[in-house]
Amino acid sequence: MRFSNLFNWVPNYFTSIPNACFSLSIMTVTKEENGTNDVAVRQKTVWRNVIILTIIHSFGLYGFMVGLYDAYRWTSLWGFVYGYFGGIGVTAGAHRLWTHRSYKAKLPLRIILMIAFVSSGMNSIFDWVRDHRVHHKFSETNADPHNSKRGLFFSHVGWLLQKKHPDVIRRGREVDMSDIVADPVVSFQEKYFRLMQVILSLAVPIAVPCYFWVWSVNSFAHLYGNRPYDKKINPAENLAVSIIAVGEGWHNYHHTFPWDYKTAELGFYGTNFTTGIIDLFALIGWAYDLRQPSKKLIKKVVEQTGDGTHSNWGKIHVGQEVEEEEDENHLTFSPPFSTSVPTQAQVVVD
Repeated sequence: MRFSNLFNWVPNYFTSIPNACFSLSIMTVTKEENGTNDVAVRQKTVWRNVIILTIIHSFGLYGFMVGLYDAYRWTSLWGFVYGYFGGIGVTAGAHRLWTHRSYKAKLPLRIILMIAFVSSGMNSIFDWVRDHRVHHKFSETNADPHNSKRGLFFSHVGWLLQKKHPDVIRRGREVDMSDIVADPVVSFQEKYFRLMQVILSLAVPIAVPCYFWVWSVNSFAHLYGNRPYDKKINPAENLAVSIIAVGEGWHNYHHTFPWDYKTAELGFYGTNFTTGIIDLFALIGWAYDLRQPSKKLIKKVVEQTGDGTHSNWGKIHVGQEVEEEEDENHLTFSPPFSTSVPTQAQVVVD
């Protein structure tokens, strides 16, 4: 009887999803930017995705309710650990390594990150990288796969429930993916993707998939928070999103310096767990050439384009002793790795 009210609510909630999806079929017209077409397009709902995501979240809700009272502690712990394992595959693998090339990884680490990514239950690495590169290059335009200007629901999950805007498809075909095609680990995952997905994300039981929280990066981190690095863009700094998305919530910084492997100015592991994982593998030499801008360059950008909320001068990444550089555009590499580095002009920043 304790769940009687909840069970009355659940059917109403899930039957409302198709109506919400149908209401999204008419696109919100956005301002023309970066060469994208400012044209209203009626986009069809992908009912297969609606059904799949409804089933997944129905089982997730059921698992959560059962876990509160009947699940063994080890089962709950396994679900938590495996969920974070999948999250690391997305954040340290698909995002920071393959999309932005913010650090380099040896073969064993790339294989681990590929397996972790597949366990998250998302699309292939190739599709994820392509969409995210387009997102950065055409952020908040019709070509942005999860354009936050189309609303919270669309940028959070709605973009997965309907066909892509024509500009997203067009720009996706134009984006350079040669480095991804040349990676044998990604090619292997692409070839056996469906089989691996069934094994790692369905056969291996997980209670709460970490990718659910990653959606918050596309929605809440683009709409709520301060903008200390660039006040002219939508992405914002969001502590809550960073905690649940293992370090991906410092989005104003990330869109300003997308090649920083920390995706944040500060590397505090409590709110940036992914950085801790990358640093751990750097200690044994599996991750190297960890790219990040100098404090002087960050300060210059903050003073020129920030919203005035920055207050962290004097604080640096845990364990680092970065000296001020004379070159304002200097990139630093996390110790003990030291090498010649490119200037800002040599780094493509969207």
